[in-house]
Amino acid sequence: MSTFKAPKGTYDLLPPDSAKYLAVREAIAAPLRGSGYGYIETPGFESVELFARGVGESTDIVTKEMYAFETKGGDRLALRPEGTASVLRAALEANLHKAGNLPVKLWYSGSYYRYERPQKGRYRHFSQVGAEAIGAEDPALDAELIILADQAYRSLGLQNFRILLNSLGDKECRPVYREALQTFLRGLDLDEDTLRRAEINPLRLLDDKRESVQKQLTGAPLLRDYLCDACKAYHEEVRELVTAAGVVFEDDPKLVRGLDYYTRTTFEFVHDGLGSQSAVGGGGRYDGLSEMIGGPALPSVGWALGVDRTVLALEAEGVELELPATTSVFAVPLGDEARRVLFAKVTELRKNGVAADFAYGGKGLKAAMKAANRSGARYALILGERDIEQGVVQLKDLESGEQSAVGMNEIVAELESGLG
Repeated sequence: MSTFKAPKGTYDLLPPDSAKYLAVREAIAAPLRGSGYGYIETPGFESVELFARGVGESTDIVTKEMYAFETKGGDRLALRPEGTASVLRAALEANLHKAGNLPVKLWYSGSYYRYERPQKGRYRHFSQVGAEAIGAEDPALDAELIILADQAYRSLGLQNFRILLNSLGDKECRPVYREALQTFLRGLDLDEDTLRRAEINPLRLLDDKRESVQKQLTGAPLLRDYLCDACKAYHEEVRELVTAAGVVFEDDPKLVRGLDYYTRTTFEFVHDGLGSQSAVGGGGRYDGLSEMIGGPALPSVGWALGVDRTVLALEAEGVELELPATTSVFAVPLGDEARRVLFAKVTELRKNGVAADFAYGGKGLKAAMKAANRSGARYALILGERDIEQGVVQLKDLESGEQSAVGMNEIVAELESGLG
């Protein structure tokens, strides 16, 4: 047994469970690929300053959870704690916004890292699929992304999730609300660190999970009462478009999300079967982020959905995904000549799109058939010396137990027919 173990707060994805994660990633990505989103992949680490500026210096992500380090050359880097800042940085660096076709629509999948207290549904290494629409201010884009996420979850068979929706206003109306909220918060019995954070970004306190804080927030001013006419009209159009698509949501005036860059539309997908870590994904509009990281004004919107938490949500609902068999045919050679002939046939099957495996290691018939049954294959191909002389191979249906001799040159067509 190895003396090494996975680091605290991380996990290994192993077969057969890993197939569920692949299926979830594919289901989330499928609606995006069918809606004009192209795939992007960014490095696993970026400049610390990118996240400090974009995510927000006052956020827990930057102040407490980010894995930051200094390279031998003196560069300050951080493992990426989220995807949006990296994707926008890459789009700006490649001048995608200058290609003349806005919005730039991108989707991504990858691993992210946050130093958090490990618990079920919250890991220090986690996986997300995300989408960003960069360079257009249009309520239809906000609605599109909400609808596509809903479509992805429905395609997986999830039913007991809820969509929370809110508007955070913009640079015109949010400062007025910010001042009103800060005035309210200064009158509460809060510790020094919380008061300090309230002065930097008071909206973050609305999302504070401590009961002692939440009790005091009763009667706090709500942003929806301070929205300017433009933000009200924008938010109402998002609501109307989402409703017209048949997607059900709940208005949540306290929803702020954990990142400083959000403006106007913000939303979250929650699943009540996951306990305290109920959020399975979320996102919103971030019209000023490009300027925060040194780019031009590029109003944008996006989301990220957690693969890990989506799998937990599926398990909570008892949803069993229909996963493709990793192996449809398992080949069992008896003897050296059979090994050579049957290996060539397995290669041919694979070229024709049939998932096939082979009894490696010179196993005897009994051990090889046990391996065939464990593989989950529907059929076993068994070849001995007499079969070679007769130009046939034994085809055994591992479900019914029926076995028949099939011509060596007919086996590919026979299997393609049997496997549908």
